Amino acid sequence: MQQISNFMQTYLETLHVPNIEWTDVAEVIIITFLVYYIMVWIKNTKAWSLLKGISMILIFLLIAAVLDMSTILWIAENVLSIAVIALVVVLQPELRKALEELGRKNIIYSIVSFDTKKETDGRFSDRTVQELVKGCLEMGKAKTGALIVIEQDQNLSDYERTGIAVDGIVTSQLLINIFEHNTPLHDGAVIVRGDRITSATCYLPLSDNMGLSKELGTRHRAGVGISEATDSLTIIVSEETGKISTAYYGTLKRNLDAEALRAELVKVQNKTMEEKAILKKLKGRSKVERKGRGYKNEKKTGK
Repeated sequence: MQQISNFMQTYLETLHVPNIEWTDVAEVIIITFLVYYIMVWIKNTKAWSLLKGISMILIFLLIAAVLDMSTILWIAENVLSIAVIALVVVLQPELRKALEELGRKNIIYSIVSFDTKKETDGRFSDRTVQELVKGCLEMGKAKTGALIVIEQDQNLSDYERTGIAVDGIVTSQLLINIFEHNTPLHDGAVIVRGDRITSATCYLPLSDNMGLSKELGTRHRAGVGISEATDSLTIIVSEETGKISTAYYGTLKRNLDAEALRAELVKVQNKTMEEKAILKKLKGRSKVERKGRGYKNEKKTGK
């Protein structure tokens, strides 16, 4: 015990505690803010996927350094300067957008209310699910073509800018009016964020998937294309057949009815496990009640 006490006394005597001034604290706060801002910006752009790819390469290079793979390290060292220039070229649109936003943004307001929109609009309600299903069924019956993109974690602002701002609550009537034939907004895609339609007549990337059926037109290829590029769920209503399809992570599901479409929407609704359990319990209770009413009706009729 005495040895431990002597060691601690000696260690504390030799320990150098630097003098911390207010400028040091301000410097740490500024650097923290900049790093946080850059990480949020990366997450809301295509750079997020690129960053994950770079992370995998860095891990591979770390393993190569531990195992002393000199050839791989020599190649990486010589390619590094070219890779930095290529990275700037690839991210040129995102970097330009970030600098423009920085010039327009109120810094104090950004610190106080930073990135709150995503938190409030991140999940759509059951009413939105119902309105989407109702609107798609009505458009399917009338054979009105529709393309609806539902945003998830990845931001779709780049695609919103290709269309016309709407900013309206999701309702079946609004969707039907937008996609009605010969209206100014019917051509292109609608983007839904949370419970609101943010933009219409948006241009989407077409899929290069050769496995898609040749009978599918541009609307279906655009729906699959945006689902390959982002984590969004896309609803497609065929103008020729009136059938409803969904595209998610490049997978196209066709000929969906109301229940199947509702199930696809609930999957990406991001409800908590507790809410899902409550909905499942209520659904089971309604089934029991329907069976009970059926049994009573049979008893009354004597069947």
